[in-house]
Amino acid sequence: MENIDVMVLRAARDWRAAGQRALLATVVRTWGSSPRPVGAMMALREDGRAVGSVSGGCIEDDLIYRYTKAHGGAGLPDAGTEVVRYGVTADEAHRFGLPCGGTLELVLEFMPSHDALAQLVGRLEAGELVRRVVDLADGSVQLEHSAAPEALHCDGARLANTLGPGYRMLLIGAGALAEYVSTMALFSGFAVTVCDPRIEYLSTWSVPSVQTVSTMPDDAVVEFRPDQRSCIVALSHDPKLDDLALLEALHSPAFYVGAIGSRRNNQARRERLIEHFGETEQSLRRLRGPIGLYIGSKTPAEIAVSLMAEILAVKNGVQVPNEMSIAWAKEHREPATALAR
Repeated sequence: MENIDVMVLRAARDWRAAGQRALLATVVRTWGSSPRPVGAMMALREDGRAVGSVSGGCIEDDLIYRYTKAHGGAGLPDAGTEVVRYGVTADEAHRFGLPCGGTLELVLEFMPSHDALAQLVGRLEAGELVRRVVDLADGSVQLEHSAAPEALHCDGARLANTLGPGYRMLLIGAGALAEYVSTMALFSGFAVTVCDPRIEYLSTWSVPSVQTVSTMPDDAVVEFRPDQRSCIVALSHDPKLDDLALLEALHSPAFYVGAIGSRRNNQARRERLIEHFGETEQSLRRLRGPIGLYIGSKTPAEIAVSLMAEILAVKNGVQVPNEMSIAWAKEHREPATALAR
């Protein structure tokens, strides 16, 4: 599935290119519980068509009602910006379907510039990280190259939001588990590449929209050029494929590096990397294994759910309790379960 930010911006660009009136809404601040995070965007066309989301649906409905003549509203202003807040009172929270205590603030950009949108989409599609700065006084936009992801910032005078490139995943090994993981990753907004030099595995690959490569995995990692929005997962169970690829991945900025396998296999892998490749316990600190969250998974599909849950938790900066780790659960939960039987 394509990156949702690019989808929203591309829709706004295309509408403006066709001479249609539109607005771009961005969540810039939240208090308490909120259905969408800071940075979430939605494009709204003058006839009520919308792409993207800033809430569970009720706020979108209110924006459509307020700003589109086709739905009884006053229509879209010709230019400028507006800051709106939803969920300030309990009645509003109930009306707009916000969780108890939830409040969010939006910046609305009316009639965003087609040229600026076209330039931004082009740079994002080329894999560039772009800082988009909006002057809230007049709606003018500046696009700046960014060296690293930054949190959205809105101080009442300017909105600065760093966009792109999308999250990417490189899987080593094209077996059944990789097909489940890649399917879930696609639906979670990742661009997925699968590497396997074993032609007999790649020849049966069946997941569309996934790039496949048959080079040696360590070369594939180098060519992948991992960044802070990349994750690399070894699923082949073959040290000849996994070890060198993991070494390259650990020396990259990838936010997640992990390998499938039991606690025993994971410990053996670490010992190999230390003994034969000069790594240390400190340099291997980022290597995850056993990977996934403990949900009692046994089948490839369930293991994929477990793995994607952990990857998304790391991506979103969520500290997972130790009790949810596979290693802890194998040591503490499963022996007790076996005795109970």
